[in-house]
Amino acid sequence: MRIKKGSKLEKIVMILAGIITGFINGIFGGGGGMIIVPILTFLLSKKNKIAHATAILIILPMTIVSAIFYLVFGSFKWDIGLPVGIGVIVGGVIGAFLLKKLSANWVNILFIIVMLFAGGKMLFF
Repeated sequence: MRIKKGSKLEKIVMILAGIITGFINGIFGGGGGMIIVPILTFLLSKKNKIAHATAILIILPMTIVSAIFYLVFGSFKWDIGLPVGIGVIVGGVIGAFLLKKLSANWVNILFIIVMLFAGGKMLFF
């Protein structure tokens, strides 16, 4: 099912996608991109690279808000979070650079591999 660009339904789906993505990010501390990218590409007919770039930009403020709540409730451990956070920043810069360089097909293949790996890990480990 493809939703017509500019329609009221498209706006409703975008809002619902944001709510679902925020909910997933809030509960699990991440993973919103795994939800928002398929919604943007399959339901809203956005180009693959646009969907990934949009997901990155959407997830940043969500992550900051979630992080504030984790800090307030004492669930954040600086000795783990700081080094991982530095790695995420470096990896994010590299990933954003590669997104610009890779073809849409390669981006899709890499996304599928990551999704399969994450699903397999959840099932078996």
